[in-house]
Amino acid sequence: MEKHGEAAVLAVSGDIDMVTAPEFEKALMAALRDRPERLVVDLSGVDFLGSAGLTALVAAHQEAGERTSLRVVAESNATARPLQLTGLDQEITVCRNRPEALAD
Repeated sequence: MEKHGEAAVLAVSGDIDMVTAPEFEKALMAALRDRPERLVVDLSGVDFLGSAGLTALVAAHQEAGERTSLRVVAESNATARPLQLTGLDQEITVCRNRPEALAD
């Protein structure tokens, strides 16, 4: 995890599926424990985002509540499409790139 001012950035790569999602959720919750003003989850390196990964993002969104702004970087169809199909892009701020996610 990287720090950018008041923002924490969690960069993820590979597949987020039922095997890897528990570790992904654990990393999300660890990042939120520090109560950053903004948590950017950079999925630029993710090739597959399955339902278990989406569930982990929902859990992080709920945990973040009002105190932390959760933003997800979803550059490719592999990550943007599942967020759109499930309507999560209406609940979680989805950005095209990291600079956009870090901007105020």
